[in-house]
Amino acid sequence: MKLNFLPAMTPGNCSMQSPTIPLFDKSAKPLILALLLFCPLSAFAANTWSYHQESDRLSNRTFSFAQSPLPPRGLYDNLRLDIICKDNTLQVAVEADSLIASQGSAFGFEYQIDKNPPVTLQMKTFKDTKRRGYTEESAKRIVDDLLTGQSIFIRINTMIRTVLSAAMPLENAAEPIKHVVTDCGLNLSDNAAGESAYSLTEFEQAFGKLPSEQQQQVLSKIKKIIMETQKALLIEK
Repeated sequence: MKLNFLPAMTPGNCSMQSPTIPLFDKSAKPLILALLLFCPLSAFAANTWSYHQESDRLSNRTFSFAQSPLPPRGLYDNLRLDIICKDNTLQVAVEADSLIASQGSAFGFEYQIDKNPPVTLQMKTFKDTKRRGYTEESAKRIVDDLLTGQSIFIRINTMIRTVLSAAMPLENAAEPIKHVVTDCGLNLSDNAAGESAYSLTEFEQAFGKLPSEQQQQVLSKIKKIIMETQKALLIEK
């Protein structure tokens, strides 16, 4: 009897594609069991967010990150989001198979949560790659928005004037993202209690629907709150 062997398995190569032994062949059973034991569970849960901890090779410091699933093949570009806590700093990073911009260069990034208005901001590529960028300034805002939605659609404007896009589910994103935010010592008490944070995106959407007179009233109240908060911070110092 001729046997066709499955390709060698490594932790980074846990493919279940094209088994070469019939499923009902008795010889296939031990191979399938070995594959299930050998491969991490994440290899079979490609459509969900996941939490990870790794060690930086240069500093030998541990950092954590929540990673999005890859979008469906053929429908979108191969993009992935990471919510990172490194050196007590929160980052949101995006990674692509295609070129985004030169190392250390700014590029346009846009995201849309559910049917809310798109949010446009600037990211910057890391100094050692043209395919991965990040933001620290807008990280908390993005995280707050991620925790309020069911899906996210993102666009990247590349240096060759092409647009990369992808859609990702947020159904199981809350737990790994909150874990990372907690690692950074940031307060997500409202979200941890199961309440949706009132994001800046939601405010902008609701504010735009108000008549001009009511918009001025809202702005006056916000200005008063900000001035009182700044005064309190000065007193504490």
